[in-house]
Amino acid sequence: MKYLILLLSVFLNLFLGTIPVFAQTDECADKSLTDRITCYSDKLSSLSEQSKTLSNQIAQFNVQIQLTTAKISQTEDEISLLGGRIDQLEGSLDTLTQAFASRAVETYKMARFGNAFMLIFSASDLNQAVTRFHSLQVVQESDRTLMQKWQMAQTNYKSQKTEQETLQIQLNNQKADLNNQKLAKNALLSQTKNSEQTYQQLLAQAEAELASLANFTGSASLLSNQTFCDDWGCYYNQRDSQWGTVLINGSNDCNGPCNIVRVGCLVTSVSILASHLGHRDILPPDIATSSPDNFSVGTALLNRGTISVKGVNITRTTIANSLSPDLVAGGPVIVGINYGPFSTHFLVIKSYQNGTYIMNDPYTENGHDVPFTDHYSLNSIFDVERVTI
Repeated sequence: MKYLILLLSVFLNLFLGTIPVFAQTDECADKSLTDRITCYSDKLSSLSEQSKTLSNQIAQFNVQIQLTTAKISQTEDEISLLGGRIDQLEGSLDTLTQAFASRAVETYKMARFGNAFMLIFSASDLNQAVTRFHSLQVVQESDRTLMQKWQMAQTNYKSQKTEQETLQIQLNNQKADLNNQKLAKNALLSQTKNSEQTYQQLLAQAEAELASLANFTGSASLLSNQTFCDDWGCYYNQRDSQWGTVLINGSNDCNGPCNIVRVGCLVTSVSILASHLGHRDILPPDIATSSPDNFSVGTALLNRGTISVKGVNITRTTIANSLSPDLVAGGPVIVGINYGPFSTHFLVIKSYQNGTYIMNDPYTENGHDVPFTDHYSLNSIFDVERVTI
């Protein structure tokens, strides 16, 4: 009877397009911390080589979360062990400092030439003078040894404190990664409604759009000194060396890295319009590294509708599939263009002046306040979007 119920459950889930969730054993859990990290890393590597399915993606998130949790435990152990060594060093350093301070006063009194001279030559006979001389040498050698130990203790203490600070930064980053991984998993489940069919549809759409964006940029080089700000707002370039290599949503699945220079024209265009609308603090990398909820099924494709960046809600709304002066009169817009048979690109149309559309192109070098038709055809436009905050 139990087998019949289980088979019926699987059938219903498959029929409804959802994925049944079974308890999975964790063969890495009982291993030592170091071996556990290796085990999770191997599992993650194996999963990443398998075909893209929703169940596989969820499994990858689960293993990644387990791996990061294990790394956090390892870092916390290292910090705890290091803290004990630092406490010992602090005690040793305090003792040596007090001893050195005490000896320094006496040594200073004896080491002055006059005192040392008088100490030796005020002896009643030669044997006493020799004895005093050797005693002075022993004291001075002892002081030198004490100073060396004190200096070594100081060096070790500073080194250990630096290592502790480095580990604390690493721990903070690991905890941030863990939070992002959990958010990414939740975002994936929310967007797909746990449906394999929905996941495959969204994934295919995202991969196609990202491929067309990557085709447009090709092997674009990085640029420098591209940012330009005035009373209107700021112009940013996706190829700017300040952020061109930043991955969008941490993704590497764009037939190469999904970084801003390759597929970040939309991210950069949204940032340009955010600056125009009073948010110059929202830069392209801020959008690129924002919540996984802002991107489609774990990819680098920015979701349509409303996204949240640094606590600010930014909404993209498609208002037309071709451009007209009336649309631009209502404020600047983002336009999507087809470029050749397999490439697309997004840019900002700022205004319409004397029969000419003026654009901020995030790809063209120093591409602010440039006539649109100097580079592209009006017939190439397939999407016109209004951005509101």
